[in-house]
Amino acid sequence: MAARSVTLGIDLGTTSVKAALVEAAPGDPSGFVVLASCARPARAEAAAQSAAAGPQGQEQDVRRIIQALNECLAALPREQLWKVCGIGVSGQMHGVMFWKTGQGCEWTEGGTAPLFEPRAVSHLVTWQDGRCGSGFLASLPQPESHLSVATGFGCATIFWLLKNSPEFLKSYDAAGTISDYVVAMLCGLPRPLMSDQNAASWGYFNTRSQSWNLDILRGSGFPVHLLPDTAEPGSVAGRTSHAWFEIPKGTKVGVALGDLQASVYSCMAQRTDAVLNISTSVQLAASMPSGFQPVLTPDPAAPVAYFPYFDRTYLAVAASLNGGNVLATFVHMLVQWMADLGLEVEESAVYSRMIQAAAQQRDTCLTITPTVLGERHLPDQLASVTRISSSDLSLGHVTRALCRGIVQNLHSMLPFQQLKEWGVERVIGSGSALSRNEVLKQEVQRAFPFPVSFGQDVDAAVGAALLMLQRNLNKKES
Repeated sequence: MAARSVTLGIDLGTTSVKAALVEAAPGDPSGFVVLASCARPARAEAAAQSAAAGPQGQEQDVRRIIQALNECLAALPREQLWKVCGIGVSGQMHGVMFWKTGQGCEWTEGGTAPLFEPRAVSHLVTWQDGRCGSGFLASLPQPESHLSVATGFGCATIFWLLKNSPEFLKSYDAAGTISDYVVAMLCGLPRPLMSDQNAASWGYFNTRSQSWNLDILRGSGFPVHLLPDTAEPGSVAGRTSHAWFEIPKGTKVGVALGDLQASVYSCMAQRTDAVLNISTSVQLAASMPSGFQPVLTPDPAAPVAYFPYFDRTYLAVAASLNGGNVLATFVHMLVQWMADLGLEVEESAVYSRMIQAAAQQRDTCLTITPTVLGERHLPDQLASVTRISSSDLSLGHVTRALCRGIVQNLHSMLPFQQLKEWGVERVIGSGSALSRNEVLKQEVQRAFPFPVSFGQDVDAAVGAALLMLQRNLNKKES
C-alpha cells in the first residue's frame, strides 16, 4: 500500500503562528482532509524597538516567532509528520527582516527533536510599521509598478534605514519576509528566494516582467544586493537540509506565499466567490478574469489594489489596516482605564464580555469610523465617533458600532455593488478575528448583498499545504 501524500502548511501571522497537516481526500483528487492543525500566539512584539524609528516603529522578535513555530510542530502528531512529502509556507506580507548568510540560524539535533533557532538576525519590521511618513514617502523615486509604495513595505523600510541607520544595514547581507527567512533556513539556501506575491508586497517590483526595478533603485543608492531572487508561487524553493522534528531531510519546500493569497486559495471554490479575511487587518479579495493586466501607473490614493495570485492572474483587493487590531486596541484601552481606576481585569475576560453585550444589542445609532491606523490610501486619516446620544453609551452599543464600523470602512474602500459587477455571487469569510466574533459575523451578513459562509481560522496554513499537495499530485499524474 502506497504511503499517503501528506503536506504541512505553515502560516506565520502577525499575532499567531499556525500549522496544518493536509492530505488528499480518498477518491476525490480535488478534495482534501485536514488531519491536524495547531495555532500558537506569537507574542513577538519586540521589547526594545529601534530608537531611531520612534513610537511609530513596529518590530517583532524573530526568535519568539520561531519559538511559536517550533511549539506548533511539537504539538502535531509525530506519526503524521514523518509522512510529510512537502512543506508550504505563508506569512504576513510587506515586512522585512535581515540576516547574515550562513549564520541565520543554528540547527539543534539534540533534545526531543531536531529544530532550528535564529542566530544572526534582525528584528522583523512589520507591515504595521509607521516610520515612513508621508513626506519621506514623497521623497522616494516613483516605482515602475502598478502598486504604489507605503510605510511598512520592505523597500520603503530599507530606504528609511539607508537614510537613518546606514550602519545597521552593513551588518547583514540577506533580507526577506519572515516566511522567506523560514524557507531559506529550512533549505539552507545561499540566497533567499521570494515569490512574486511577497516581492510585489515590498514595492518596486514589476509583476509583468517579474523583475525588481533595479535601475530605479540603483539610481537612488538602494542596496540592491539585499533583494531576494524571485520565483513563481507554487514552485519548489528547495529541500530541507536537515530532519525537522519528524519530517525527513530532503523534503520539498515551496517558495513562501503571501498570507492573503494562501487564505484565498484554501477557500475560493469558484471564480464567483469573494473572500473576506478579518484577522489583525482586513482584506476583501475577488478574482479578476484571466488575461487581466492592471494599469502600470501606481495610484497611491486608490483604495483597491491588484495583487498577484497564481498562474499570472490577479486578485482585486481592498486591504484595510483596521481589523482585529482595532478591537484589540479597544480592549486594551478598557483594561487600562480599569487599571487607572484601581481594578485589574484580564483582556480575554473583557473581550468575551463585550462580545456578549454587543450580541444582546442588535442595533445602534452610534457611528464609529475605526481607522485608528489610517489607511494606505489615506495615511493621515484618524478614527472618529459620531451620532453620540446618552442612550447609546453602553458597552453593547459601542462594541456593536465598532464591529459595524470595521465592515462599513471596508465597504467605503470597495463598494459591494462593484463586486456584483465583477460577477461575485458568494462571500466566504475567514480569519481569526471573524471566526471568534459572532457580532462581526452578524455585521458582515447584514452588509453584503450575497450569501456569506464562514471558513476555518487556519485558512492560510491550509492554503499553503493545499497548494503543495495539489502541485505534487499534478506532477504525479503528468
